[in-house]
Amino acid sequence: MHNNTPTSRSTWLGGRRIRGAVVTLSLGAALFTIGAIGLAPDGNTTDQAAQRSAPARGSLSALQARVKLMPKDAGAWAALGMAYVQQARTTADPATYDRAERALRRSLAVQPDDNTGAQIGLGALAAARHDFPSALDRARRATATDPYSSVAYGVLADAYTQLGQYPASYRAVQRMNDLRPDAPALARASYTFELRGRTDQAVTLMRRSLDAASTTGERSFAHTVLSTLALQTGDTHQALREAETGLRNAPGDSALLEARARARAALGQTRQAVDDYRAAIAVTPLPHYLLGLGELQQSLGHKEQAEAQYAVLRGQEAIRRAGRTPADTDAILFEADHGSPSRAVAMAQEALRTRPFIAVHDACAWALHGAGRDAEALRQADQALALGTRSALFRYHRAVIQHALGDDAAARSDLEAALRTEPRFHPLHAATARALLQRIDETP
Repeated sequence: MHNNTPTSRSTWLGGRRIRGAVVTLSLGAALFTIGAIGLAPDGNTTDQAAQRSAPARGSLSALQARVKLMPKDAGAWAALGMAYVQQARTTADPATYDRAERALRRSLAVQPDDNTGAQIGLGALAAARHDFPSALDRARRATATDPYSSVAYGVLADAYTQLGQYPASYRAVQRMNDLRPDAPALARASYTFELRGRTDQAVTLMRRSLDAASTTGERSFAHTVLSTLALQTGDTHQALREAETGLRNAPGDSALLEARARARAALGQTRQAVDDYRAAIAVTPLPHYLLGLGELQQSLGHKEQAEAQYAVLRGQEAIRRAGRTPADTDAILFEADHGSPSRAVAMAQEALRTRPFIAVHDACAWALHGAGRDAEALRQADQALALGTRSALFRYHRAVIQHALGDDAAARSDLEAALRTEPRFHPLHAATARALLQRIDETP
């Protein structure tokens, strides 16, 4: 699925996928004159925080050696825990989260009081597991013990964002800006504008983040986001250039490979897009990579190749259910489009209880539509777009719901907005959107 939506950065951000409030919120550009930490793209919300919070003590193996040598070093245990969180984000290995939790709780056992590093780590871990209420609690504890920790405010901003508390998240981002105007800080500031559809400001701040980047990871992330933002404005060639620039410095970066796949698919370079998706999956089989490749293959008539990706997704979903963790938006949309819409509704409603974020509202809307509950679906779709977020997929979903409810004028407006800037916003739904718009226009 070409998920050029905010979930990509916020869940990292948790799987790009990059998926609300009910009113449009505004926040002046002058607020972010200093900077903030960056949200990474629908699953990896804490990757950058993890990188920033771990002390510069060397690699994972060096941290493991240090805690063996100095088992009473609370800071080393906290850094090791954060390193495990980061590793789990890049390997998609849930077992690594268990190692992270053990290390972080060992840090707290060694130093129960004023242990900001362990609280930050546990907040990042909770966010990675989509337990955003717990992430918020841990972040608040961290900012209470160290009100000058920019990383703590980054985790706080992540939690507020995913809990749909957008004004509070903006304030946390501003505080981070004031404390440390680094690349992750500017990236988060960029995201606050992206959420509200103010793409020009988002791009400007993301370029500042790129200029301030001090690591390969920060530069790769900046190019990934800039590629996604270019797609949102219909500049597919720029999207491709950004991804390729990033890949020259980090040729094995899975997020950049997936960004290039989306750009190539939007340009009609489907064979190269398939190759990029496969390369990204070979690095890390994240759900949005599998879904993106599967739906691209399906759009090309390659049924067996598509089903192979879907089979892996179903296996991942079985593991998620066994672990009783809330579903991510990719899983909900996959179930709505390729499985049981009623089951997708149940997944979405469960997710909304702990993550009332705009992308989850959109996924819930689409699931409700599939289940024939369009009046409820429209309310969810409106919440998904309440901030003014520029998402062709969100617009398409709402248009189909509006059409089902007999409001063709509203459906036409959303379809035209979706197709105007991203004519190939999705390998399957874009063609359906064009056909639906034509039917509406031909209706007497």
